[in-house]
Amino acid sequence: MKKTHIIGIIVIAVAIGIIILSLGKTSTYASFTEAANEPGNEFHVVGKRDKDKDMVYEPKVDANKFSFYLVDNKGTECKVVLHKNKPQDFEHSEQIVLIGKMKMPENDFQASDILMKCPSKYNDGKPEASK
Repeated sequence: MKKTHIIGIIVIAVAIGIIILSLGKTSTYASFTEAANEPGNEFHVVGKRDKDKDMVYEPKVDANKFSFYLVDNKGTECKVVLHKNKPQDFEHSEQIVLIGKMKMPENDFQASDILMKCPSKYNDGKPEASK
């Protein structure tokens, strides 16, 4: 074999190794229960804010700490601590996707990021009719 062929095979093997390693670190969608079973891993949790419980955001004390309660799609409620400032129009969000890890023994979900689905401006903020 030529040296170029050997170098090409080595480059391909390294590339495959990097791809496999990067796939192992990706987070997955889960419930709070599943996240609690693996507190060291990062998960995406989808749910809705519990509007009966208070949100806590005190920017004068800590501008990068916002906490609230979320009920995941399986009905489990958990306190969430977002390590960022309170997102704009958070109160109007219909659905929330959290990215983060469960913190034990407090049993709080420590979110590093948040994605929100807000009511559409095209339906005047009313939920879409079921089909």
